[in-house]
Amino acid sequence: MQSDLGRYLLSGVALIGLLISSAHAETTDHADHKTHPHRSTHANHARAAGPTHRAPAPRKHTEVKSGSESMTVHVRRRGSHSAVEVVSRETMDHFVAGTSPMQILALTTPGANFASDDAFGLDTVANTLYVRGFNQTQLGVSLDGIPMGGQGFHNWNGLGVDQMEIQENITSLTMSQGAGALDTPSAQTLGGAITFTSSDPSDKAGGQISQLFGSYNGFRTYGRVDSGKLNSSGTKFYAAYARTAQDLWKGYGDQQEQQANFKLLQPVGDRGKITAVFDYSNFEQYNYLGLTKNMWQKMGRNTTYLKPNYELAKQYAYYAQNGGVPAGLEGVLSNDEIGDYAYDGTQTQRNYLSAITGEFQLFPNVTSKTIAYAHISNGDYSATNPFLISPTSQVPMAMETGHPDVRRLGFVQNFDIHAGHNNDIKTGIWYENDRFNYPMMMYEDGVNTPHSSIADFKNGTTWWSDSFNTNTFQFYLQDTYQIIPGMTVEAGFRSLLQTTHGGTSVDNTSSLSEWGVYYSHPASGNLTAANAFLPHFNFDYHFLNQHEVYFDIAENMRAYDYSAQSSSGSPWSGLGSASNPAQTVFDENKKSLRPERTWNYVVGYRFNSHYFSGSADFYHTDYYNRLAAITSGSTGNTYSSFMNVGRETMNGADVAGTLRPLPGLAITNSFSWNDATYEDSHLPYNGGYVSIKGKRQVYYPKFMYKADVSYTWHHATFNFNTTYTSARQMTYTNDEQIPAYWTSNLNVAYDFGKVGFAQSLKTSFGISNLYNQNYIGGVYGAASVAGDDNANLFVAAPREFFGTIAAQF
Repeated sequence: MQSDLGRYLLSGVALIGLLISSAHAETTDHADHKTHPHRSTHANHARAAGPTHRAPAPRKHTEVKSGSESMTVHVRRRGSHSAVEVVSRETMDHFVAGTSPMQILALTTPGANFASDDAFGLDTVANTLYVRGFNQTQLGVSLDGIPMGGQGFHNWNGLGVDQMEIQENITSLTMSQGAGALDTPSAQTLGGAITFTSSDPSDKAGGQISQLFGSYNGFRTYGRVDSGKLNSSGTKFYAAYARTAQDLWKGYGDQQEQQANFKLLQPVGDRGKITAVFDYSNFEQYNYLGLTKNMWQKMGRNTTYLKPNYELAKQYAYYAQNGGVPAGLEGVLSNDEIGDYAYDGTQTQRNYLSAITGEFQLFPNVTSKTIAYAHISNGDYSATNPFLISPTSQVPMAMETGHPDVRRLGFVQNFDIHAGHNNDIKTGIWYENDRFNYPMMMYEDGVNTPHSSIADFKNGTTWWSDSFNTNTFQFYLQDTYQIIPGMTVEAGFRSLLQTTHGGTSVDNTSSLSEWGVYYSHPASGNLTAANAFLPHFNFDYHFLNQHEVYFDIAENMRAYDYSAQSSSGSPWSGLGSASNPAQTVFDENKKSLRPERTWNYVVGYRFNSHYFSGSADFYHTDYYNRLAAITSGSTGNTYSSFMNVGRETMNGADVAGTLRPLPGLAITNSFSWNDATYEDSHLPYNGGYVSIKGKRQVYYPKFMYKADVSYTWHHATFNFNTTYTSARQMTYTNDEQIPAYWTSNLNVAYDFGKVGFAQSLKTSFGISNLYNQNYIGGVYGAASVAGDDNANLFVAAPREFFGTIAAQF
């Protein structure tokens, strides 16, 4: 495999050399310029979740002047095309300020499903995004070409969009619902790819400010200052800040986030530009408690952590450790579910992202984009653990806190080569080094006072610590050929190599018996995922001005996950038992583990006219080496394992139509169908094996229906959307389901235009969960083989109201 990779890399480098040499020979006239013995109850520790390609559009040339110098670039069409959907800034403005772009994507795009437990969609624990059967950890994500890794909680290899960019600073996002994109720097892409584009500084000095007020003492402040062009060379920048805060809609505590974005753009004559960015975010939030289906149905939607009732929390912890249930709960909750309750759970996440990007026209037909980036992430993930004992006070619980520390350094180098009138070649490389450390600390709870979950982390006791080091390398090469006007074919491949070494570096379990510690699953070792040839083929044909047909085929591979040993869902995490060591299980699993791999096929049709736009897609996926955390072993000697659970086959279709009968009025309806079933899979269960052949994929709905009505009349805008999500399977055997639900949102806005010194003054009012539906939103964690066993369901927020006033200067 490694020799194959080297051969392809050498071929690619040689090809680049030939093309650049030919570039010198081409005349400028022909150039086309471009520029637990028990399971832990804390979701933070116990459960782990499991740029787009496009056909060249007609080019128009724009001359950008900077002082006495000018630069000619071409602009590509930004509308939806091929297997790519585009969500514009205008669409994002139809939603409550600060709403997660992932939530907006799902509300406006067929085949996408997003659910959470808060109205903004910002809770990284509960957030669940699926696109055509693939979740947020299986999609490629980038911001302005910077790799952002998986979008889930415990993000050891990237950064979620809500923490990397203030929503108002995102100009658009594109969703490749097909097979992803070759030039997306990603090691986890199995399905599509999401590309976020941030706004550039304005040429004119000015600013923006907005203030939101909402339910549960919600408020959000946003401000941005643009410098305008500072000198004859065109230097300009902006600085932006946002703060969001809201009390939890149930239980004790609040959720707060602070974000800052800085972007500097420096044109370099007529050859290109240099862009520098610095993004900061600080998320501090009390969490909602993950529930079993029974807890939700029997105890109600408001069931959550027990704080501030400390005495009740100690009582629940006593029963969790000694058996039984509190009085009045006999026959209502199981002892296992009593152990799912805890006093408190919080998380603090701090992120610092810096990048320098250089975009230059090297030759008349060759452009280059170079990105160097650094990302630092750290935090405190805390929760009361009712299966530990505080040694001094003998309280039957203690605060445990994970202190994750991530350091990512990398670069991306892309070349865009116009080889003749009908050929566009793209090639590039991506390298990243990722260092991830995760120490688990314990802090004593007092007799009458618990330890704070958000402060005072100086004198803890180290239970265990994990460390990983990962190197990732990707190379891609693709050629887009225009057969006839409007008809293009794109073919290429990428090579991916990722090696991870690490695991448990410290384990003090044997010396901490007074804490009541239990088996901590220590395992170490290295794993490599490599594939030298992952092909991608796309055909796109625009005909009769309004019609488009396309198909897309690609093979994808996902490198191995890694995470803290108390989680599950990775080759290093939650393995073994006290009688069957995790290291033994890891070594045995390693012999048969293979990276997950998919073949994705999409065929589609799109129609666009002034009064109506419609699209229809059919897709098919063959999923190989599907990996999962399961319970293995014989009855009485079970242990956790991570293994290949077989193949999966997925068929689906998305149909959407937008009617525009009147100026300013758009009525959109979409319907999605997905039939994803497991093939030839036998999972260990209760000392034997159970077949899941023909069973549907967990957590993704079979049917979705979406309707959106937007109307703009003079200065007023009205938007209503509603979504139906069918039942989702909770278990691999499909014996338990998450019920179907409807949810709706309403937003109205009015732009007063110029008022005083404000160039624009706008007010808006929004209602989320308009009909106050009680339903399960996000899901975080591995699915059970059977039964309502995992407390990984999060109830969606009730109806909430928001009002915003914004001004632009």
